[in-house]
Amino acid sequence: MSKEEVAKDIVFSETVDLEGMRVEDKPKTVSDLEEENKSIRHTLTKMEEESLVLREMFNNASQELTNFKKPALLVADVVTVTHPNKSIIKLPNGNKFYCYVSKEIKDLRSGDTVLVDQKMLNIMEKIDLSDNMEVEKFVIVEKPQESWKEIGGLKKEIEEIKEVIELPLKKPQLFEKVGINPPKGVLLYGPPGTGKTLLAKAVAHSTEATFIEVVGSELVQKFIGEGAKLVKDIFNLARRKSPAIIFIDEIDALAATRMDTGTSGEREVNRTFMQLLAEIDGFDPLGNVKVIGATNRPDILDQAIIRPGRLDRLIEVGLPDEEGRLDILKVHTRRMNLQKVDLKEISRQMNDFSGAEIRAVCTEAGYCAIREDRNFVTQDDFIQAIEKIQFEDDDDGMKGLFG
Repeated sequence: MSKEEVAKDIVFSETVDLEGMRVEDKPKTVSDLEEENKSIRHTLTKMEEESLVLREMFNNASQELTNFKKPALLVADVVTVTHPNKSIIKLPNGNKFYCYVSKEIKDLRSGDTVLVDQKMLNIMEKIDLSDNMEVEKFVIVEKPQESWKEIGGLKKEIEEIKEVIELPLKKPQLFEKVGINPPKGVLLYGPPGTGKTLLAKAVAHSTEATFIEVVGSELVQKFIGEGAKLVKDIFNLARRKSPAIIFIDEIDALAATRMDTGTSGEREVNRTFMQLLAEIDGFDPLGNVKVIGATNRPDILDQAIIRPGRLDRLIEVGLPDEEGRLDILKVHTRRMNLQKVDLKEISRQMNDFSGAEIRAVCTEAGYCAIREDRNFVTQDDFIQAIEKIQFEDDDDGMKGLFG
């Protein structure tokens, strides 16, 4: 075989395809090699990117695992800073400790909230709780939309609460000119469902004040000092969001007559109550914070809460009379599609009904129409609704408690 033939066999090799046809393999050109090289570089780049993502995921998982292995830190309050690197702290259970402060912490002051090591109780970090996230778990903060037009049958009560709450917030200069101090707060008392909360929300709406609602039982906390601190934080929150109205519903759960002896739980309730009295005493009568308490049991309240200078204006919110029931009916039926309905006759049949029960009657009358596939409410629907609400009240044994 000649040299030319050998070279030809090297450059052009013959193969047989699957169909038995003979084809010649052509040599790879420079452009083919460049294309293959480009594909390899693209694959390498993609693998490097995936490697970076995997490395980042590994680092995050490793860091998270390291954090999980660290012991949790305790939340404590600074009582006194005795030295730049020493302080007295108070734990939530009431115990106090003298501990060291990390050099990284600057401007530590009494009252600050800090994180301390569980084992040595040394201060590791200062945290900012100025947003009162803890407080807002126990209260409802809102700007009410209820207006005076949505309240029926409480003309006298509306005038009284306007004098005590609305006028001092809107026109404090009138009291300054006369030289008197208005009440710092008001106590609304009466049967359930008569509109105490609605009155408080309406006066907050008319004064454009922040409405802070809290239930008295929520202020009673498990650990010593927690309830008193919560009361203090609520009033601080109200001052920052002023003008504000603090509405304490079921205030009798906190402000019931104190006993000389009692359990540790009762003593803690008394501590919280004393803090409430101190907070009410501590703000200006002409300030932008007012307190409204509500209760169904005024007979068990401690006299300290209703003495002059505190919640000394008492407003009874009782069951509406016939005229009042008619006003409430007009409010709740304003948007209802009525046909041949005598509201005066209906109001006469709802003797001793509260505002909440009248509203329930209107809702139930609407359901009666819906059940019969009608888009309007008739007199018979209201009669059936009244009978149903009366039966439910009598069945629960609630009717006549405040008659």
